[in-house]
Amino acid sequence: MEELLRKTLLYDFYGELLTAHQREIFEEVVLNDTSFSEAAASGGVSRQSIHELVRKCEKQLEHYEDCLHMVERFVKLRSLVREVQEKARRLSGEEAEAVLQLCTQIMEEL
Repeated sequence: MEELLRKTLLYDFYGELLTAHQREIFEEVVLNDTSFSEAAASGGVSRQSIHELVRKCEKQLEHYEDCLHMVERFVKLRSLVREVQEKARRLSGEEAEAVLQLCTQIMEEL
């Protein structure tokens, strides 16, 4: 999985478990692609402290995933639903359309 996508998913699932300050810095640096130097300048701290905080957040998010496997399950379920969609598209009729609609609903819920 692409590294940025993984970090984004980890943050989506577990970001609320970080402190407000950690969330702010992680969003700024990782999600908004702000450099460590820019984030440090805007926060009045050193580049190194921003770097260490982001790494600590990443480590925490990975730890939560290692324990709970929510991102892994999400990715697996999404893949399975896409597989069902592909198979349903090869079929015709009302039942195939019903399956596609159910898949769409599941994807929206995920």
